Amino acid sequence: MVPNEAHLYMGIIHLLLHFGWTWVGLFVVDDDSGEHFLQTLEPLLSQNAICSALTERVPQQARLDPFEELDFIISNIYVPFTDKRVSTFIIYGDSMTMLWLRTFIFFRDPGNKENASFRKVWIMTTQIDFISTGIQRGWDFSLFQGAISFTIHLREIQGFEEYLWSINPYYNKGNGFLRDFWEQAFDCSFIDAQGLIEVDGACTGKERVENLPGPMFEMGMTGHSYSIYNAVHTLAHALDSLHSYTISRRAGREAKSADLQDLQPWKLHPFLHGISFNNSAGETITFNDNREMGGGFEIINLVTFSNKSFQRVKVGRVDPDNEGKEFTINENVIVWHGGFNQVQPVSVCNYYCHPGYQKKAKEGEKFCCYDCSPCPGRKISNQKDMNDCFECPENQYPDKKRNGCITKTISFLSYEEPLGIILFSVAVSFSMITALVLGTFIKHKDTAIVKANNQDITYILLISLLLCFLSSLLFLGQPSEVTCFLRQSVFGFVFSVAISCLLAKTITVVVAFMATKPESNMRKWVGKRLTNAIVFSCSLIQLGICVLWLGTSPPFPDVDMHSLTKEIIVECNEGSVTMFYSVLGYMGFLAITSFMVAFQARKLPDSFNEAKFITFSMLAFCSVWLSFVPTYMSTKGKEMVAVEIFSILASSAALLGCIFSPKCYIIVLRPQLNSREQLIRRKN
Repeated sequence: MVPNEAHLYMGIIHLLLHFGWTWVGLFVVDDDSGEHFLQTLEPLLSQNAICSALTERVPQQARLDPFEELDFIISNIYVPFTDKRVSTFIIYGDSMTMLWLRTFIFFRDPGNKENASFRKVWIMTTQIDFISTGIQRGWDFSLFQGAISFTIHLREIQGFEEYLWSINPYYNKGNGFLRDFWEQAFDCSFIDAQGLIEVDGACTGKERVENLPGPMFEMGMTGHSYSIYNAVHTLAHALDSLHSYTISRRAGREAKSADLQDLQPWKLHPFLHGISFNNSAGETITFNDNREMGGGFEIINLVTFSNKSFQRVKVGRVDPDNEGKEFTINENVIVWHGGFNQVQPVSVCNYYCHPGYQKKAKEGEKFCCYDCSPCPGRKISNQKDMNDCFECPENQYPDKKRNGCITKTISFLSYEEPLGIILFSVAVSFSMITALVLGTFIKHKDTAIVKANNQDITYILLISLLLCFLSSLLFLGQPSEVTCFLRQSVFGFVFSVAISCLLAKTITVVVAFMATKPESNMRKWVGKRLTNAIVFSCSLIQLGICVLWLGTSPPFPDVDMHSLTKEIIVECNEGSVTMFYSVLGYMGFLAITSFMVAFQARKLPDSFNEAKFITFSMLAFCSVWLSFVPTYMSTKGKEMVAVEIFSILASSAALLGCIFSPKCYIIVLRPQLNSREQLIRRKN
């Protein structure tokens, strides 16, 4: 006659999860039903990350004298109550279980009328109801203020209260239970069967049940009463159906009353299964295919008052037939125990892990007891009490609190930012200076100092330096397929041309000096043929390396999601790292070779000698690029690009300044020294 108990278990789980109560106590009656309750509920608790802080079995025949069970009470009941972490207790038993618990607490702390030290949330099952005995007269229910109970669905029956008002123990002499109830409820005794003797404390039968306080006797129908009411009517309808069936089988003969008196109970089963009728409350009573009463449970909040009365307030419902709304509760109307100050109670082993943290198990403790550790690395948690943090998407990074992800910014060295503007301005400025120097040399091409420095090689060197400065602009801005394809190979090739020109100049100086010696065989090497061959052959090797690189594994635009935490680096993937360092290595080989040759020729006579200027330029050049390699490898993003641009500009400026600034000084500021006679005089 009651709904399936499985719905009760799920209702309890939903209630605990709704309020976040994960550390609860269990009190169950010590019998077969209590054991079944534990075996069913405890696995459900574990599956839903809820732990039982303690599980205690209340004696089935609990005595009402708590002093005789003092050891059991102190060790098993009172001590758990002192644990403030456990605010929620689930009680499974019957009315005597609650009576025993209430008696224990009263005797344990009779002076504490508010029972603030026992502020708990009691979750009661359908079997439990509040009863009272004579020994408890005058006690209040403040202990159970805010209790939540699952009750059987009920409807009010018209005329039920009027019936209660008419109850009199002398009009129902065959009902022995009624006399016992009367004595308990009104604290009186029946002196004799007739009640004719009037003495103090005697029951007169004139007492009125409507005058009893609520804790002693509820005038309203409870879920248990409603179930019994429906059970009686169901049985009556089944008997009526059986009686009608018996009459029809006897072909109109009247059934004897003895037929029903000698009825075997099992014969009613077919008729009970097919019962369907409307009771006096207007509700249809029927059974489902499992021969169970349909419907669910109501969730009731117990509200107590200072006059020792209480009220049951419906706050929710467990309805398995209502898809999507199997569990509903209105927490705004719930009245909690006064000790909680109307703040929602918390019943957890430890405080929640805030977003940004994850659970860390405590060794030797249940899984509900844990520490909180910050999310590591690139991980976050955006909810409380998360078992594990999770990583942000590749295009996002954790915020400072590690409870959310922030979209990464796109990073590349642009023309608009200050560093890009500075590098662009420097590159353009040096390009203009180089062009100005080239124009100066072309304008004064017939002068002695220009002729003495091999005009063609000088022009090629200045043009290559101009292109070196301009090649740095390929590294600015967002990388594209064209810029990635060209920038490293163009930079490597034009630098190789420039260094080849310096190497050719240095070798020309050495050969020219050696050719001045009498009977020297080096005179045949003096001229443009040697210098052109050196420049062409050295540049051709670098060109071959670049062509091979671009033909096999060329650079391409790429993004680096992981090197920097807050940025997505838009960069050029060099394709073949081996070919990239081959280009740099060959350029370094030319520079070192040129430096060594120039260093050996640095003391030759000034009139024939550019070697010492080339030595200084190559020393500066090699210093820049030897510093570049480790710095380049240790940086990421726009800083790495800026390092390479700076190295290009610094080394190109070193070549331009060391080699051409002395010549420009003579051509522009000391033109009187720019003559053949002056050069010969300086030599002498």
